[in-house]
Amino acid sequence: MPVSNDRYLEVKDVSFQFGTLVAVKNVSFTLSRGEIAGIMGSDGAGKSTLLKMMANLYRPSHGEILIGGVNGMKARRNLKNLIGYMPQRFGLYSDLTVEENLDFFLDVFGIENPERNRRKEYYLHFAQLTPFTGRLARELSGGMRQKLGLIAVLIHEPEVLILDEPTIGLDPLSREEFWAMLKILQGKGKTIVIATSYLDEGARCDRLGIMHLGELLAFQTPDQIQGESPNLEEAIIALLQERERR
Repeated sequence: MPVSNDRYLEVKDVSFQFGTLVAVKNVSFTLSRGEIAGIMGSDGAGKSTLLKMMANLYRPSHGEILIGGVNGMKARRNLKNLIGYMPQRFGLYSDLTVEENLDFFLDVFGIENPERNRRKEYYLHFAQLTPFTGRLARELSGGMRQKLGLIAVLIHEPEVLILDEPTIGLDPLSREEFWAMLKILQGKGKTIVIATSYLDEGARCDRLGIMHLGELLAFQTPDQIQGESPNLEEAIIALLQERERR
């Protein structure tokens, strides 16, 4: 039976344990197709581990993650082309040009002409990198590298994007350009999960998850999380303080 769009991505009571360390503990939430979910939390909160489970890189110690009703760990091949994952340190090849990096990822996914040329032209234009196709990746600015990383993840045209702090360390203009790309992708129906350290980015998301010590303290709209607090930052601090008092 098809899964409705209002529960397109489902995280069900998911935990992950490294030895005796519980990195993620009983996390559950649902996400609709075409929504952007932000995941925030301090270092060690479990954000990256959660995203790796969603990208089918880690098998949950408990619980399950479904995309379109499919459990990725039971049908990994079915979801391989559905997911695009961008880790904190994305594996661009610094000694290859912008175009050569895209060619590499096109080869990985076996995309041939004429579709190959269409996608390359489209995504280079989308990221405003067409004038830089011959530039080595190591010679790009930080913002340009991240945009190249994003289109390398997009080149196989996945439906779900899982991005682990892709804007960290970028200047405000580069972050704004990156988010403009994400909003365009959302408009095309992509479902996006992004870990971020920036409150202004969290406020742009349709849903915002707050993690602390492996637990999901809240998963609501930013306005719902803020509630009666003067601003989102104070609301998040209050959540963390309440958790510490338990």
